[in-house]
Amino acid sequence: MIEPWWAGLKSITLQVAGETPRLWPRTASPEYRAARTALLQAEQALRDQVEAVAQLRRQLPRGAAEADRTFTGEDGPVTLDELFDGHDQLLLYHLMLHPEDTDACAACSMFVDGMTGVLPHLAQHCGFAVIAPAPIATISAWGRRRGWAGVRLVSAHSTGFVDELGVAGSQGALFPAFSVHAREGDGIRHVVTVAADFPDGTWRGMDLLSPVWNAVDLLPSGRGAWDPDNSYAARR
Repeated sequence: MIEPWWAGLKSITLQVAGETPRLWPRTASPEYRAARTALLQAEQALRDQVEAVAQLRRQLPRGAAEADRTFTGEDGPVTLDELFDGHDQLLLYHLMLHPEDTDACAACSMFVDGMTGVLPHLAQHCGFAVIAPAPIATISAWGRRRGWAGVRLVSAHSTGFVDELGVAGSQGALFPAFSVHAREGDGIRHVVTVAADFPDGTWRGMDLLSPVWNAVDLLPSGRGAWDPDNSYAARR
């Protein structure tokens, strides 16, 4: 019998049933403890709501059929089917990099920065690629600038793909979004698109997919009016 991966880790095997982390130092005031307990209840309610939304997402009706079109990858032509990389599920990030621009959206880049560290884990479940309508040379140059080693970069230039999915505006503007696609017996189907903007124009539609926003929200300062930009380098 093969032992589980955690069997030799004292950080796990020394845990006592029923013990949980204490959420404040021993010197915390009664006022702090009461407020933190109320916050904990709100956090648990949020968790439950996130789980409920995820369940609704999984219960969506069968999505629209998609053509197996051909894109341009860094190594040449690549089909939508090939982006699945042997899986039946595909997660795409739609990078805001217009064909006439050389710099991508800073917030989009921050999202992809956060995805690079989890690629080995995602690869256990789905294919993943970053796609944009800019030429592949432009996308590749931006990926090198950001240090996106190992990220599959794809150009949808002149394919109409972003228009069909609805992540491009009527005048050619681009919208940040994740889209999910499934390969079934009768072909490829769209599953869901999660965009940064809600239909009412408000933001934070895909913030749960960014470690930056979630970590900054833990700080006393919160996110405030801060936005990422391209003036500081992504450290690797």
